[in-house]
Amino acid sequence: MKNKQIKYGIYALLFIYIVYQAISTIIASSLTYYDLEFLIEGLLRTIYISAVAITIGTFFGIIFGYLKSNAGFFSNIILSGFLDILRSVPLIIQFILFYSVMGILEIDISIFWVGAIVLSAYTSAFVTEVVRAGIDSVPETTRRASRSLGLSYWQDYRYIVFPLGIRTVFPSWISIVLSVIKDSALVSVIGYLELLKTTEELISKTQEALLLLIGVGFFYFIISYPISLYAAHLERKLKI
Repeated sequence: MKNKQIKYGIYALLFIYIVYQAISTIIASSLTYYDLEFLIEGLLRTIYISAVAITIGTFFGIIFGYLKSNAGFFSNIILSGFLDILRSVPLIIQFILFYSVMGILEIDISIFWVGAIVLSAYTSAFVTEVVRAGIDSVPETTRRASRSLGLSYWQDYRYIVFPLGIRTVFPSWISIVLSVIKDSALVSVIGYLELLKTTEELISKTQEALLLLIGVGFFYFIISYPISLYAAHLERKLKI
C-alpha cells in the first residue's frame, strides 16, 4: 500500500509540474482565451462521439456476440463475413466511403451521425468477438448443471453465463473503449470538429504546432488514463 501511495504521489507531482509548465508556455504563446475555448469544445465533441459509439457499438456487439455463439452454420458465416469486413477495412476508408455514399444517395445526415454510425459499427465488430469468447468461455458442463437444477434458458444466462463471462469480457472491452476514443480522431477526415480537427485549425492559425500537439496528447491522456485506473479497480473488485 505504501509503494502505491509513493507511486501516485510521484504521478501527482509530475502532473502539477506539467500543468505549471503548460500554463507558462500558453501564457508566453500567441494562443488566446478563445483558442483554448475552441480546443475544449473539440475535446467535448470527442468525448461525446466516443460515448455514443461505445454505447451503440457495445449494445449491438452483445447482440451479435450472442448470435455468433448460438446461430447456425450458414447464419454464422454471413454474420462473420460482415463483421470481418468492418474489422479488416481501415476505419478512415470506412468514414470516407460511408460519407460519400450518403452524398450520392442524397440522404440528409449530419457529419456527427456519419461518424457515430461508422464508429459504432466498427466498435460492434470487435465487441462481438469479445462477447462470443466470453459466452464460450463458460464450461458446457456448468451450463448443463444449471439447467439440471431447474434454471430456464434465460436464467442460465443471467445467473451463470453473464457473471462468469464478464470476467473474460471486461478487460478486453476496456481495451476496445480506449481504442475507440483514440480512433475517434479519424472522424476529422470528413470534417467533424473533434479534438484533432480543432487542433489542426488552430495550428494553421497560430503556428503553435508543437504546443498544440502536446496539448492534444495530454487531453487524450486525461480521458484514457482514468478509465484505465477505474478498470483496474473493478478488475480487483471482481477478482478477474
